[in-house]
Amino acid sequence: MLDPKKLRKETSEVALNLSRRGFNFDQNTWNDLESERKELQGSNEVQQSKLNDISKEIGLAVKEGKDATQLKEQASELTALIKTQSKTLDDLLEDINQFVLSLPNLIDEDVPDGKNEDENLEIISVGSPRQFNFSPKDHLEIGDNRGIDMEAGVKITGSRFKVLKNEIAQLQRALLNFMLDTHIKDHGYEEVYVPYIVNKDSLIGTGQLPKFEEDLFKIDGESNFYLTSTAEVPVTNLLRDEILESETLPLKYVCHTPCFRSEAGSYGKDTRGIMRLHQFEKVELVQAVESSDSEEALEELTGHAEAILQKLELPYRKVSLCSGDIGFSAAKTYDLEVWVPSQDAYREISSCSNFRDFQARRMKARWKNPSNNKIELLNTINGSGLALSRTVLAILENYQESDGSVTIPDILRNYLGKDKILN
Repeated sequence: MLDPKKLRKETSEVALNLSRRGFNFDQNTWNDLESERKELQGSNEVQQSKLNDISKEIGLAVKEGKDATQLKEQASELTALIKTQSKTLDDLLEDINQFVLSLPNLIDEDVPDGKNEDENLEIISVGSPRQFNFSPKDHLEIGDNRGIDMEAGVKITGSRFKVLKNEIAQLQRALLNFMLDTHIKDHGYEEVYVPYIVNKDSLIGTGQLPKFEEDLFKIDGESNFYLTSTAEVPVTNLLRDEILESETLPLKYVCHTPCFRSEAGSYGKDTRGIMRLHQFEKVELVQAVESSDSEEALEELTGHAEAILQKLELPYRKVSLCSGDIGFSAAKTYDLEVWVPSQDAYREISSCSNFRDFQARRMKARWKNPSNNKIELLNTINGSGLALSRTVLAILENYQESDGSVTIPDILRNYLGKDKILN
C-alpha cells in the first residue's frame, strides 16, 4: 500500500510514477475523496467542539440550579449529528482505503522504461546453450511414459495438472533437498513450514487481493480461505502485526510449498507439458530488512537464486523487468530465465522483487529503530530459489542424451544416488 501522506502531499509525483507502469491514476476521484474527507473531519471537529462547550454549560447550569433543558436538547442534536457524520466518515474512509489498495507500488528510478516483456533489460547471461549433435526432444518427449504423465493429471483433476513417477519424481525430490540445503547452509536462511491455505487478510497483506482474486483458487463455502498462490504469502505474513527488534534483522526465511494458480487469462499459453501448471512446487526466499538495506538485499537474494542455477550448470540470463512488465506490488524485479532448448529461448524460472515498504504497510510489519527509538516499516524482498517444475524441465532438456537418457548434474548425484536416469 502506498503511503497516504505521500499521496496527499505529492499527488502529481505519484501519478507520474504510476504512469510509467501504464497505470492511470484517477486524480479526480482521489481529489474528490480527499475533499470530502477533509470537509467531514472538519465538520465533526467543529460539532465536537460545540458539544464540549455545551456540556460545560450544562454542568455549570446544573451546579447553579438553572434549567438546562434547552442545552440538553442542543447537546442531543449535536450528538446525533456527530454520530451520523461519523458513520458517513467511516464509510468514506473505507472507500479511500479500497482506492489506495487498488494502487500498485511506486517503481524505483532505475527500473527501465518499457511497455511489455519484450523491453526488459538483460543484465547478464551466464553459460552458453548446449550445441547438440542430435535433434533434441522437449521434456514431454523425454519423459513420456517414463515419468511425466499428463493424462493421469487430467484424469485425477483436470488440465494443467501433472503426475511425476519413478526417476523424474525422485529428481524433483532431490532438487528440493538440494535447494533447501544450499539456502540454509550456504546462504544463512531459516527454514519454515507454513500452511498451504491462507486467509483473506494474508492475501491483502502481500498484494494478491483485492486486485488478483481471479488468479486464486478460493475454497468453496469458505468466504475467507484460499489455496496459496505462492509461499511468499504465508511466509511474509509471519511478520504481520509484528514489531521486530533491530538485532533480529535481516530476517531470512526459506520455505517449500506447493503453489496453486488458476492462471486466469493465460489460456493457450504454455499449455504443453509442465511449464505452466495449476499446481506446482517452489522453494521461496523471503527477507525482511531495514529500508536502508533493501537494495543490497535484493541483489543478495537474487544472487542466492542464481547460485542454484550455477551449481546445476544451467545456462541462464538475468533481466531487469521494465516498467510495463513489473508486478503490482514490486518496486524493482529481476527475472532469472533458464535456457529451454525445445523453445530455443530463455524462460523465467525465478522472479526476485524488492517491495520496499508496500507490503509492510498493508501488514503493519515493523521494526524498532534503536537510533531514534521510533517504530518504522520493514522492507520485504522475495524470490523463487527455484521453481521446481521448470528446473526439472530445464535439466531434462539441457542434459538429455541421444539415446533418450538424461545425465544428472554433478551437484545432484549424491542426492539422487545416480549419475543418469531414463537409461
